[in-house]
Amino acid sequence: MNNSSQKLSVLEKIGYSLGDFAANLIFQTLITFLAFFYTDIYKIPAGTASAIIFFGGFFGAFFNIIMGVIADRTRTRWGKFRPWILWTSLPFGIMAILAFSTPDFGPNGKVIYALVTYFLLILIYSANNLPYTALGGVLTGNMKERNSLSSYRFVVVMCAQFISQSLLLPLALIMGHGDKADGFKNTIIIFAIVGVICFLITFFTTKERITPKKEQESTVKQDFIDLSKNRPWIIMLLVTILVFITLSLKGGMYVFYFKYYLDPIAQADFLNDIGFNNFIFYVNNALKEIGFTAFQWPRDVATTAFSLFNAGGILFMIIGIFFSKSLANTFGKRNIYILFVFLSALTLLLFNFYSPSSIAIVFITQLVHGFFYGITIPLLWTMIADVADYSEWKNNRRATAVIFSAMIFGIKIGISIGGALGAAFLSKYGYIAEAINQVPTAIEGIKLSVSIYPGLIFIISAVLLFFYLIDKKMEIQIESDLNERRKN
Repeated sequence: MNNSSQKLSVLEKIGYSLGDFAANLIFQTLITFLAFFYTDIYKIPAGTASAIIFFGGFFGAFFNIIMGVIADRTRTRWGKFRPWILWTSLPFGIMAILAFSTPDFGPNGKVIYALVTYFLLILIYSANNLPYTALGGVLTGNMKERNSLSSYRFVVVMCAQFISQSLLLPLALIMGHGDKADGFKNTIIIFAIVGVICFLITFFTTKERITPKKEQESTVKQDFIDLSKNRPWIIMLLVTILVFITLSLKGGMYVFYFKYYLDPIAQADFLNDIGFNNFIFYVNNALKEIGFTAFQWPRDVATTAFSLFNAGGILFMIIGIFFSKSLANTFGKRNIYILFVFLSALTLLLFNFYSPSSIAIVFITQLVHGFFYGITIPLLWTMIADVADYSEWKNNRRATAVIFSAMIFGIKIGISIGGALGAAFLSKYGYIAEAINQVPTAIEGIKLSVSIYPGLIFIISAVLLFFYLIDKKMEIQIESDLNERRKN
């Protein structure tokens, strides 16, 4: 393998990270708002929305495996993975816009339209994101550089998450002049344009450094035999599925939690007590003075509180990310991941015990959860890159994209199950879209879906990592042995 300079410049780290910024503008929107978009905006029944999310995600998950095989065998002057980022950038943007459009095709036609556009978006997302993720495993073989790259990457991811989870609903109200359907589409158009530009920057600023020799390449059959014997890969696949079930479930249900469980008067009082209402008043006046009379922050209390809740959590996730690299380098990725995913699970469980008027403690818990979970965010992906190294170290064959495709398979399965569970719980517990007063069972189901259910799933993922073989000592041994092989 080519082991030329493994040091990455700041420009390359930022350039690579912008690809995740682009993808996450849409990805975080899917996690947080897809069930809400289908049920409350496009007016698809909750049970039907659950089926679309579930089957669409499974379709994308299995396509990821095919995409991994294709990407590992791609041969271009630009490398294996970079060209896919170029080829899929524009189709990704177009499909995102179509998936969040609301043509009036009648009840059955809307279901078909939602199903087709979601399937196509997931397909293009897989063709883009699998090679992008695998690219991170071949930019450098230096594990400290990988930790650094991952930290850059996930700070940028958090910025995209902040924009999507904290600003999308207010932007949708502003840009749709109160019409959420038009507002969603207009906002996604902006996200898509920015995303295409970021993907192009990623393509032009990165370089694939780790390339397998022809004699080390393997057949598709051999790749999957290697995977079946790779215990760290099996553990990480299960952990990835569980983590993204949790993120998709709780992320998609928070909007209902604020709209139907938390007391709107208590939310308004909290926003007033912390000075947020005064801040928004001055912002709105400033916009009026410079002529932007249409761009006024919406008066919907639940939307504002929900957006601020997400914003606070994301900011503290970013703070947590900054601690991730040093903790991982000192104690090993596995140990730090186990500890902090468990602590973040405990904070989720607390949401079950808060009354509808306990707004301040809800926000404080979200900040603590964000910090704990933020420490784990970069570690998941660097651990998957370590699994690819482990496979090469053990089998003397490298199949980066297949390794990563299996993990993205896990992400898609997790998102599908989590998103479908959210919509299914709404249906099971008797939720009625846009009803002012929900039945008590629906409110209880919403509360459980942001607390007990995701918290327990996180705890199970932490327990699984006790069976993950790659500790700090093995990380050092693998890196040393592979560097020696590559020199030879």
